[in-house]
Amino acid sequence: MMKKYRRWIRTILFALLLAFVFRSYLFASYIVDGESMEPTLYDGNLLMVNKAVYDWTDIDRQQVIVFHANEEEDYVKRVIGVAGDEIEVKDDQLYINGKLMDESYLDPLRPDDGFAFTEDFTLKEVTGETTVPEGHLFVMGDNRRDSLDSRYFGFVPSETVVGKVDVRYWPFNQLGLQFK
Repeated sequence: MMKKYRRWIRTILFALLLAFVFRSYLFASYIVDGESMEPTLYDGNLLMVNKAVYDWTDIDRQQVIVFHANEEEDYVKRVIGVAGDEIEVKDDQLYINGKLMDESYLDPLRPDDGFAFTEDFTLKEVTGETTVPEGHLFVMGDNRRDSLDSRYFGFVPSETVVGKVDVRYWPFNQLGLQFK
């Protein structure tokens, strides 16, 4: 009987240790706060963020990331530009290095009201720079009319990135995997 309890205790301790390692070093859970990423992510969604992925790969355009905006807040946004990119929005279309980018993930939110969903801008107009500097990212929310993003606060230092959003696990009816 005592042997059975020791085995259970050992299994539970191992599971707790494994959970601690996963939570501390590989994954983190985040709650979406606000509407800036709609329709991709909604206020109150629970996300699983892969904290280790960028130890092995580079951050790519159109990935959804979580980063430290300041000491108290983390933001979730979509990567629009990486180091060296020239960015422009013209006639509601995104151009990176002069090439039109597919942003079909915006279609569900794009209203048919005759107004631009994303106002025209160039990187120079909003940041004073012509290209995204080394070690930085340009990020935007998917809800372009209602997003506090790099158009307002500038570039995001790469070292502030917590990780890539891999899973939306709450609510269950909105379960989603891989947001680029």
